[in-house]
Amino acid sequence: MPTESEIMTVLNRVIDPELHRNIVELGMVRSVQVREGQVEIELALTTAACPLTQELSDNVRAAVQALPGIKGVTVNLGEMTAEEKEAALQKAQPALPKASQFNKVGRIVAVMSGKGGVGKSSVTAMLALALVRRGYKVGILDADITGPSIPKLLGIASGGIRSSVMGILPAITDDGIKVMSINLLLPEEDMAVIWRGPLISNAIQQFWNEVLWGHLDYLLVDLPPGTSDAALTVMQSLPISGAVVVSTPQDLAAMVVRKAVDMARQLNIAVLGVVENMSYFECPDSGKRYEIFGPSHADEVATAASAMVLARLPVDPELSRLGDSGQIAAYNGKLIDELGRAFEGECPLPRHDL
Repeated sequence: MPTESEIMTVLNRVIDPELHRNIVELGMVRSVQVREGQVEIELALTTAACPLTQELSDNVRAAVQALPGIKGVTVNLGEMTAEEKEAALQKAQPALPKASQFNKVGRIVAVMSGKGGVGKSSVTAMLALALVRRGYKVGILDADITGPSIPKLLGIASGGIRSSVMGILPAITDDGIKVMSINLLLPEEDMAVIWRGPLISNAIQQFWNEVLWGHLDYLLVDLPPGTSDAALTVMQSLPISGAVVVSTPQDLAAMVVRKAVDMARQLNIAVLGVVENMSYFECPDSGKRYEIFGPSHADEVATAASAMVLARLPVDPELSRLGDSGQIAAYNGKLIDELGRAFEGECPLPRHDL
């Protein structure tokens, strides 16, 4: 029966696919226990959102199971402390280039609301499509870690994200939009991400610092509801150019959205414009418009934000159908183009020569 020392010797041959050093040298092996042919190994990852977790676990199991007398191998995964991670990265010689060294992003725009269910992700996707069609290079950072919607809307399957020596490679849609979302790191889109605030904040920072975005005119950040950890991380850690606020007509929604506006103000983030989603329903037979969620409060929200109303978007079952099937790019081209034209006209952010 192999001893713990013999198993550690074997683990010296397992190379971390991201840092390119063996996992023992990097301090990733926290413990090894052997009981009647069953081996339990505890590994500490540099980050819980590492896209190569499965590959690393499989390599550890294969290495240990090759020893005689081994009946089974269990790999338990944890996360390094900040000090452990720093020490591991220092051992990764020669130093690997950071993705941020290769990125050049002109404008970073947060799409926020404070209120859930108002359609931030749909507006983010449509705005990205509108800007791409106007000739811009666009990316989407899905900061809604526990409720990601962007991959589904844009028809990107879960899994398949790969890493390179320069950083994590984002998915790219048929329209050329670069996307990074936690759902792209999961084997199944229905898997829950049950993380506390610090892990969520770390993942968002990794999506910004370690993803190879390349040259972008716009990076849109789809924020989750609320004004706590995730939104705070984005607004304090990323060089935000401004925010687009999404609301719906109900006074209750407008009240919660105004909290997000107040958060942006306190953090010195300019509100670039307001989009009122589900503003009205247009009867297909008569063309008459009905305010089924009550009268608009877009002007009030815009006044509170010292910004313009960029668009009032209708309730449209076709948008839901196309979003559910990952074909939102096929939705009412005129409406998407109008959203892009309004954004570009009312939000004259300085352009950078990319």
